[in-house]
Amino acid sequence: MAKIKTQFVCQECGHSQARWAGRCPKCGEWNTLVEFAEQPAAGRSTLAPAHAVEPVALPDVPADSGERIPLAIGEMARVLGGGIVPGSGVLISGDPGIGKSTLLIQMAGTVAAGGRSVLYVSGEESAHQVKRRAARLGMAPANLYLLADVNLDNILTQAQKLAPGLIIVDSIQSISLDALPSSAGSVSQVRECASLLLRLAKAEDIPLFLVGHVTKEGTIAGPRVLEHMVDTVLYLEGERFHSYRLLRSVKNRFGSTNEVGVFEMQAQGMVEVANPSEMFLAERLPNAAGSAIAVPMEGTRPLLVEVQALASTTSFPQPRRTANGVDFNRLLLLSAVLSKRVGLHLSDQDIFVNVVGGLKVSEPASDLAIAAAIVSSVRNKPVAADLALVGEVGLSGELRSVSQLARRLTEAKKLGFGRAIIPRLARRRLSGDPLPEGMEIIEARSLAQAVDAALVG
Repeated sequence: MAKIKTQFVCQECGHSQARWAGRCPKCGEWNTLVEFAEQPAAGRSTLAPAHAVEPVALPDVPADSGERIPLAIGEMARVLGGGIVPGSGVLISGDPGIGKSTLLIQMAGTVAAGGRSVLYVSGEESAHQVKRRAARLGMAPANLYLLADVNLDNILTQAQKLAPGLIIVDSIQSISLDALPSSAGSVSQVRECASLLLRLAKAEDIPLFLVGHVTKEGTIAGPRVLEHMVDTVLYLEGERFHSYRLLRSVKNRFGSTNEVGVFEMQAQGMVEVANPSEMFLAERLPNAAGSAIAVPMEGTRPLLVEVQALASTTSFPQPRRTANGVDFNRLLLLSAVLSKRVGLHLSDQDIFVNVVGGLKVSEPASDLAIAAAIVSSVRNKPVAADLALVGEVGLSGELRSVSQLARRLTEAKKLGFGRAIIPRLARRRLSGDPLPEGMEIIEARSLAQAVDAALVG
């Protein structure tokens, strides 16, 4: 009888050692070492062995045909790089209830409607639950097959028997291999199950989508090696109480990681947002004090978002600073610059900053809009309704240039903004793209100049 070997494995990085410790010596995380018994098994899976591969000279390697599986969901196709690459492994993650399963069942329905068979493996829901979701979304393709099972051996057997054009596993943390004694979701189970599924995908040239859970910090649960094994890693982001969702790529071997897809969660599922800037500005009050328009870049797409600020006098010795959708440390920096360089008295003011629509703006190009919104609220003077603000604020109160200025201003011009404030030296750094015609460009050297030009009255 084989001897059982006990190991302590870190749930964050996958490091294993023979003795328990409170802190992982590799990644430094606390209380992540979990004990599990490891014993060798005679048979690991029912997956047929792959054929032996021989080396090929570089000139003799056949060129990639580049044929991708088309997707009717344009925003998802944009993030993937133009479609689904056959044989690729895609890991999609996000908070619970954010819409991962809804988006994938919609994608499965569109691929099945195009004539390809799809195998949807559900390890967390029954086939009846998945069918009810598909019925709610108005989908009932005949070649969409549901498999409610958590046994990897059976999943591989059914996949080889069906030979589908797409495999979706929801989720990888719920799948287990009988040859391993640890429970589903452990480091060894996730690593081994993902490895065998990807081996099948590469051998049979079948695209594979895996759903991954996230930890309380927002990172993908399980071993870090899972992200290195797949070809593409996608995050579905959004606030729980807002309807908008962002599909962001953080790794893509077959496309750019600068693309972002925008969706809106509705009763009929995840609906593409063709013009997100117009949606974010739909309920804006143009002449309200404390409101300014920023033009951040989400990947290669410029978005116009409304930044709101509220300054309220407080009697407490330490005023509050609250940021929603804006980095808190960035808010503290801008408050200090406004106090020191612009002469704004903020020591007795509570400051609340919010980005409308539940978006998270982290780009420094939005500094000028955030600062203008704060000044507008403190002085109770509105920012001009047709004005967009673009620029990074330095510690000396100067305005610094930002990238892709022409694309930002072109997007603002399309939505009816006739004026824009930009850093004075920004024109010199344009990479050949002309600024939009018919738009009044106001150049400012410092934050004080920009704020004076932005406020009305």
